[in-house]
Amino acid sequence: MSDETKSNADIHFYFDPVCPFAWMTSKWVRLVMEERDYSVEWRFISLRLLNASVDYDSHFPEGYEAGHTAGLRLLRVAAQVRKDHGPDAVATLYARLGAHIFDTARDDPSQSGATGHHGTREFLEPILAEAGLPAPLADALDNASLDSIIQAETDEALSHTGKDVGTPIIHFEPPEGVAFFGPVISRLPSRDEAADLWDHVVALAGFPGFAELKRSLRERPQLRSFGITDADAGVEEDWHGGSRRQKK
Repeated sequence: MSDETKSNADIHFYFDPVCPFAWMTSKWVRLVMEERDYSVEWRFISLRLLNASVDYDSHFPEGYEAGHTAGLRLLRVAAQVRKDHGPDAVATLYARLGAHIFDTARDDPSQSGATGHHGTREFLEPILAEAGLPAPLADALDNASLDSIIQAETDEALSHTGKDVGTPIIHFEPPEGVAFFGPVISRLPSRDEAADLWDHVVALAGFPGFAELKRSLRERPQLRSFGITDADAGVEEDWHGGSRRQKK
């Protein structure tokens, strides 16, 4: 069961640790937190659970099922971290996970996104150490009983936006405020630009009649794992709900 009503955060940020666009937006939000003194609660939405009824072979490029499954396994760990160490520890864990999954260059450009390796103890245990968290938390990778928590928060996120969305989802001024899929960005704004850009988003979110701005054509995100430097722009592709789906 969700405990969303107990939160005092300014926004709820629903993330899957294997989503590159969620990671890019989260980095922007962390810049804004410093400039605007926002409080953020990092909550869970699973791409693997969202696509539980989808035939991955016909709908996604090769490797997506393994990557999404790794994301679910990492969210189990995040759920256990929150139980044992509180929500601030989830923020720290997500920061370290994203840095290793997306902000680290790859030798093989075909392995730009998340892979099955990211859901293993071998990958996770050094990150837990970096985050100052106990190594036995890696046991949660295989603890499917935690999926009910992740499913509840996935359902919670979709209850605010509708189902035709991906990650991230941001809920402004919960529990009564509005929630949207995104904002999705492919490049990180500068520190000077970050808060101004965010203010425009908040203005839209604050208007009761605003419904949606959306396009699925996006640049590949400006992340080292995609082989794209801060000085470059990625090739534009059609991403459906944050994934390069082959079918709708």
